[in-house]
Amino acid sequence: MAEKRKTTRKKKDPDAPKRSLSAYMFFANENRDIIRAENPGIAFGQVGKLLGEKWKAMNADEKVPYETKAEADKKRYEKEKAEYAKRNSA
Repeated sequence: MAEKRKTTRKKKDPDAPKRSLSAYMFFANENRDIIRAENPGIAFGQVGKLLGEKWKAMNADEKVPYETKAEADKKRYEKEKAEYAKRNSA
């Protein structure tokens, strides 16, 4: 039987920029509390399931504000990532 080797992962740099959020994550963050209020005592997994169903039921026009936020956040991440790389390469 082959032995499994423990691999050590590289420590994450706390100064590294945070990843950008997707349009769905902006939607989920905004609506999570609403879902919980409408369904008291709901399980954690069920909240995600309901959010996913709601997201799928939305048309493209309803998703635009979240996609706009995601695009802006992506630009922020790219800018911070470039600055971080420049700081750490010197």
